[in-house]
Amino acid sequence: MFQQLGVIGCGLIGGSFALALKRAGLVRRVVGYSKSPSTTERARKLGVIDVAAESALLAVSGSDLVLVAVPVAATETTLKAIRHGLEPGALLMDVGSTKRDVVDAARRVLRERIGSFVPAHPIAGKEVSGIQHADAALFNGRQVILTPLTQTAPELVQRATDVWSAMGAQVLKMTAENHDAAFAAVSHLPHLLAFAFFGAVANQPAGRDFLSLAGPGFRDFTRIAASNPETWRDVLLANREEVLKQSQRFRHALDALEHAMREGNAAALEGLIRAPAEGRAGWQMGSPRAAGPAKG
Repeated sequence: MFQQLGVIGCGLIGGSFALALKRAGLVRRVVGYSKSPSTTERARKLGVIDVAAESALLAVSGSDLVLVAVPVAATETTLKAIRHGLEPGALLMDVGSTKRDVVDAARRVLRERIGSFVPAHPIAGKEVSGIQHADAALFNGRQVILTPLTQTAPELVQRATDVWSAMGAQVLKMTAENHDAAFAAVSHLPHLLAFAFFGAVANQPAGRDFLSLAGPGFRDFTRIAASNPETWRDVLLANREEVLKQSQRFRHALDALEHAMREGNAAALEGLIRAPAEGRAGWQMGSPRAAGPAKG
């Protein structure tokens, strides 16, 4: 049981974390702060938080659990603002979609408090944002990746694991470098492609007419193109090296398909389609072996 949760960023993820912690009976009081006072007040009226703090530092003061749920580009500034208010032995986590930049920021500013930090990335969300969409069940059945530093206190890593597990999440641990490489492939590049594809269709002279004819396949393929622009701007820039590597791999795969089409080579085209089709048919989310061993 935590005596107080300090939430910095009362949005979808921060609010859902607070609600999930309350539902699990793991916290006595929740203090929240957001840059927008109206957001913090709305969180209080919705019962997501119990007390609205006037600053990030005040939200942290007296908290034995702190969650930083801000855009990744704001992580370093936020950590600077709260460092002197962190209680000894408090558990500090973030929820950023990239981890190397967050870890680097923590090393620069947390100093003697670095042992309290357990970087986290819950693989959960919605296309809509805002405290009004906070959901206590958001993390149930979802994966949460922890990327602890070598300086992180082992007992706090275990405590972080226990917290997310109590919310129904499956907790995995990996290095920040491996995290960013993996999520460039399975999350960040798909968003980049969805933004590019929807824009390419919509911006054609007949784009509106084309969109009026789109069916479920188009809807499913472009669903994530409705994601928050500011959030994804920050994520793509923060992890640009790994995303660009994956984008190059995608270009090679697309080039091969286009070459087979230009040559009218039906056998080659079918082969290039068959392998991913069979891999996708056998794949199950969260099961790395389902589609066979990884290639190069």
